[in-house]
Amino acid sequence: MTSPDAKTRFKARTRAWAQKLDVEVVSITVRPLTTKWASCSSTGRLTFDTRVPNLARGLQDCVIVHELLHFSIPNHGPLWKSLMRAHLGDYEKCEAWLRLVAGEQALNDTSRRVPPQPS
Repeated sequence: MTSPDAKTRFKARTRAWAQKLDVEVVSITVRPLTTKWASCSSTGRLTFDTRVPNLARGLQDCVIVHELLHFSIPNHGPLWKSLMRAHLGDYEKCEAWLRLVAGEQALNDTSRRVPPQPS
């Protein structure tokens, strides 16, 4: 569970990155997501999973910048990758850590598991 203070600090961090990247954010929501760390809409809305404010700052930055860049670049092509590297350096390491964390949490969190489908 994410504390109100952690959410407040995380939202401030997200706004600071938005300002740095010259991106207009309409709203920032933190709520449970089942299959991803975050999402964004073309109308300027950001939604982050409740786990993100509890991650290490570097991993938070990776998720934040990833989504903010999608306001300008809707794909993961060469330009998007170049900007991720420009702002975060070796962002691929962060993404690998996020996959590892997600995998460990999935193993330990039965509430997020998808039940097996009947044959």
